[in-house]
Amino acid sequence: MTRLGVNIDHVATLRQARRGKNPNPVEAALVSERAGCDGIVAHLREDRRHIQEQDLWDLKKALRVPLNMEMSASPQIVRVAARVKPDQATLVPEKRQELTTEGGLDLRKGQKRLKQAVSQLKKAGIRVSLFIDPDPVQIRLARDLEVPMIELHTGRYAGAPTRKRREILLRQMEEAVGKARALGLIVAAGHGLDYDNVVEVVSIPEIEELNIGFSIVARAVEAGFHQAVQEMAGLVHGGGR
Repeated sequence: MTRLGVNIDHVATLRQARRGKNPNPVEAALVSERAGCDGIVAHLREDRRHIQEQDLWDLKKALRVPLNMEMSASPQIVRVAARVKPDQATLVPEKRQELTTEGGLDLRKGQKRLKQAVSQLKKAGIRVSLFIDPDPVQIRLARDLEVPMIELHTGRYAGAPTRKRREILLRQMEEAVGKARALGLIVAAGHGLDYDNVVEVVSIPEIEELNIGFSIVARAVEAGFHQAVQEMAGLVHGGGR
């Protein structure tokens, strides 16, 4: 059964709009847990635009499901992760001017920094994943960095302008998953997935985990957080049926 990780960043985005206490991302995480998710994802960005360091400490203390900390390879952020000790750290690219993550890491660049980050996180007992595009070159480089897991960027698939283009990108995703599994990597996927386009991705059996945030938070505005997570968990756990 495919696991569902719920990203709570945009609950914190709402809170930070007024710099207050509500809505509380930790409470949203606990509701998600009760609604059937398998993990919580929180991205501590260098500019602290949504999740704050205290949120991570509170999540680590409160959760029963695993905590996946998305993060850049910045030494400062790596030090935070080593102190908090989330169950998993997913290294992602980060630009100050972007609204959200625009693509996967380019593992051909910044190898020294990435190797240092992976090594420090492993020493802290944290499982490391790399967020990359579904590209055979990037997958091979991820294996060379000796991480156990990758997360494939599904943003281009999710944003495809036509059904034909979406089908092409889905086939590329399937091929990338097969390549990764052949190299012994655990495969997760995420970015831009919603209640309509998730079904085809769930149908790729070798993908073990999907991490979804914005569409759940958007649905929660209409239906409430518990129902929004419950609906998505039904799709993910049910193999897209």
